[in-house]
Amino acid sequence: MSDIVRFTISVEKELLDAFEHFVQQGKFATRSEAVRQLMHEALTRQFCKTAVGEASGILTLVYDHHRTQVQRKLIQLQHENVHCVLATLHVHLDHDHCMEAIALRGKPDVLENIASSLRGIKGVAKGELVMATVDR
Repeated sequence: MSDIVRFTISVEKELLDAFEHFVQQGKFATRSEAVRQLMHEALTRQFCKTAVGEASGILTLVYDHHRTQVQRKLIQLQHENVHCVLATLHVHLDHDHCMEAIALRGKPDVLENIASSLRGIKGVAKGELVMATVDR
């Protein structure tokens, strides 16, 4: 295990209060655990943006399946990127909305482009890509 280093930061009281609430809601044991987690997440995101190797990711999309052509366009874009799409999980959220979790692998910039294309389809209400690499 690496050495633990203590450091001090200065923040506004309102920000600290909001962070305390975040720590409690996130069920972190301490502020330090929460800060470590946030630092790891930020560094992983930054690393994935500049990585030259492969990354893996999950793209989560929520969409209205009643919108014209949304499902056809989602499937078409996935087939066009079959070299990066590993698997898809489809979930019915309610009468009108579905969620898809799409497992991806490839160069980070390619995964970002695929995610942007899928998020941009009319009828997609929300889309979030989370990437990770084994290099970090």
